[in-house]
Amino acid sequence: MTRLSQPPSFDPRLIPVVGVDAHLPPVATSALAPGALRQRFSQPPIWVPELLAEPVWSLRPTRHASVLIPIVMRRRPTVLLTERALHLATHSGQIAFPGGKAEDFDLDANATALREAREEVGLDPAFVQVLGQMPHYRTGSGFIITPVVALVQTGFTLSPDFNEVADVFEVPLAFLMNPANHQRHVHDWAGRQREWFAMPYQDKESLRFIWGATAGMLRNFYWMLSA
Repeated sequence: MTRLSQPPSFDPRLIPVVGVDAHLPPVATSALAPGALRQRFSQPPIWVPELLAEPVWSLRPTRHASVLIPIVMRRRPTVLLTERALHLATHSGQIAFPGGKAEDFDLDANATALREAREEVGLDPAFVQVLGQMPHYRTGSGFIITPVVALVQTGFTLSPDFNEVADVFEVPLAFLMNPANHQRHVHDWAGRQREWFAMPYQDKESLRFIWGATAGMLRNFYWMLSA
């Protein structure tokens, strides 16, 4: 089967919303506390991921990668996210978790996620406590991603590498774990139907359009915490 490249003019923000999952309950506030998250990963429930792979559209060979899902332990926990630089070859300008391609010298997926977070945004691993991993997520661009969930102590400082990221910001975890904020989008492209989630977040004057792989992994995180 011929695999096609993503059209450069594709703008997911212009695709109509076909549904919102407001009928699903949000994750309870108590389940978002650091202690509850630690317990959830130490005694993981039985649950089934909703999203594991996107339709393949890239000619690149498959590559392994890791991302850090950094939950900042503020009074109301937040998730640290990045906006990727516009000149990057894949997923340019998109909202993403800190992370990237695995290297041969990385000990494991956790090491990849921590290294990439330090390189991209300057997050010191001394502030990070890894809780565990989520199921692999395969992107349409050919990455097999291991999401690594971690708690981040406050007091850290960031020094973003602006060759890789255009911005760094935080979104309340409660917002992301509320399905009323999970939009469903459907688009006919290259003769096939593509579906994805989006979680647009209004951050002061900026609309952070969280979609695609990042939204897919957050959706799986919702199901894990809801189980």
